[in-house]
Amino acid sequence: MTYQGFETFNTEENNGVLSVTFDYSPVNIQGLPMIADLNVLAQKLESDSNVKVVVFQSAHPEIFIAHADTNFLKDMSDKAVSREEVQLLDLQLVLERISKLPQATIAKIEGFARGGGHEFALACDMRFAARGKARFMQMEVGMGILPCGGGASRMARQVGLGRALEIVLGAEDFDADQAQAYGTINKAIDADKIAAHVDALAKRIALWPSESINATKKAVYESIDLPIAEALRAEAYWLYQATSQTPALKRFKWADDAGAQFDIENQRIWPELLVNVQEVK
Repeated sequence: MTYQGFETFNTEENNGVLSVTFDYSPVNIQGLPMIADLNVLAQKLESDSNVKVVVFQSAHPEIFIAHADTNFLKDMSDKAVSREEVQLLDLQLVLERISKLPQATIAKIEGFARGGGHEFALACDMRFAARGKARFMQMEVGMGILPCGGGASRMARQVGLGRALEIVLGAEDFDADQAQAYGTINKAIDADKIAAHVDALAKRIALWPSESINATKKAVYESIDLPIAEALRAEAYWLYQATSQTPALKRFKWADDAGAQFDIENQRIWPELLVNVQEVK
């Protein structure tokens, strides 16, 4: 699979990790060209089991992804529609597609991520932000609309109702440490350390079978909206999808036959042992 010819970002693939670097002059505005590029990218990734992790980052020193392009927002209809007539927006559709990718997705945020840019980050599986550089905001309510790329629905699932409404209705900037306190990102990291942290995490995840990464994502996302009994059934379902496609059973047999699981030394080095067991195929 080749990842070339995009207008709004560049890509580089290395050992199962695809780095997607937004570079759309002058400010990485989230317009129709970026939405179109993301849609094509998602289409390619959906059928590519060689890529296991996608890291989204920016070449701009101050901006991750800017807000949605007002040039196409100003052409929206000013007529209200019924629930039966309403259709999802292009931004909603492409961000949902990004969210459902079989790969693990990581947003490495080292600049402004406001409006649609913040909503893009929320659609990724994980978010890490650089202290002193990352800034977040949902400004839509002040413009007379509301977040419409998942900024209302994903935000509430991420941080809870009260906090989501504080962020959306307050429409104020908040930094990496505040985002960590809110729960909108995984971790705030010093600017000189974020690249190494994300790189190490991406490389580690890329060691695992692509099928188990996908099955894990499916189970976790399904569980958000299900009662616990149904969520547990979903876990069991995706477990069998994984064991049918990965070397899991061979690895369990190896651990049992070799007595590896009963060795106290192995218990002490599980993080390293997990890497070594990838040789059992």
